[in-house]
Amino acid sequence: MKIGFNEANDRFCKGHSVMNDLELCEKYGFDFIDIQSECLNRDLDAGKVTLEELGAWFASHHLKMLSYNALCFFNMKETQAEKDAVMAELDEIIRRCDILGCKMIVVVPSKDMQARGLTPTRKEIREDAVAVLKEMVKKCEPHGIKLSLEFCGEPSMTINRFEDAYAIVEAVDSPYVGLTLDQYHFYAMGSGWDALEKADGKKIFVWHLNGTEDLPCGCYYNNDEKRMWPDADGDCLPHKRYADTLKQIGFEGDCCTIEIFRPEYYEMTQEENIRKSAEVTKAHVAKYAQF
Repeated sequence: MKIGFNEANDRFCKGHSVMNDLELCEKYGFDFIDIQSECLNRDLDAGKVTLEELGAWFASHHLKMLSYNALCFFNMKETQAEKDAVMAELDEIIRRCDILGCKMIVVVPSKDMQARGLTPTRKEIREDAVAVLKEMVKKCEPHGIKLSLEFCGEPSMTINRFEDAYAIVEAVDSPYVGLTLDQYHFYAMGSGWDALEKADGKKIFVWHLNGTEDLPCGCYYNNDEKRMWPDADGDCLPHKRYADTLKQIGFEGDCCTIEIFRPEYYEMTQEENIRKSAEVTKAHVAKYAQF
């Protein structure tokens, strides 16, 4: 099992830069990195780096880019202009991925329907997501780029449980569309283990590793900031069960990527954060994920 680093871990560390992430992830033994769009956009806008410089770096080093994380809020658009904007963003991300040698784009569902006066049913959300993803595949397939749908475990998200995300992926029925299994998101809205245990592991493209505090399912303060290092004091997630289940259903992603948004971890230096992330991820793989 290879190991990956997601820039969520250190994106607000003092002096953060994407290029530093690449150098430090290489130094501490990561195989892959998920580059966060906000980190990349911040550095590009500041003139710290160019896409071509990053692409050249990846071409000459062991570390590779696992995913572009992410195209956010892709579904449930009301106007043609909104729909066109999503596809234009996808076109730009594909252009970037071609330069960076990246073959995966994570797509995140829309949220806060109530603020827009909408109350869509699960059926309506599924049908809309399937239609949009099918259009996205037409753009991505010629470039050999896959789409990984990430359900997000909070009440306001339109796709917030594994069962719904998996049903959408099955309905799209393309080898270019799978899903991201984030352990925290699976826990936070009470996704069903029975659904995961019956799933086809080949449809799971990305595995996000994290721990979390033991908080009530779906409550307003159960959020990304409560994530923590897996197996840290207070972590409630059943890591062996996640790993064993993924092995049993045939997960072929061959990578476990650590993704944590804990504010106190942003007080670390960028190097301290990445060193600790590597230590924790390697220990997790050695203990649970030898497959």
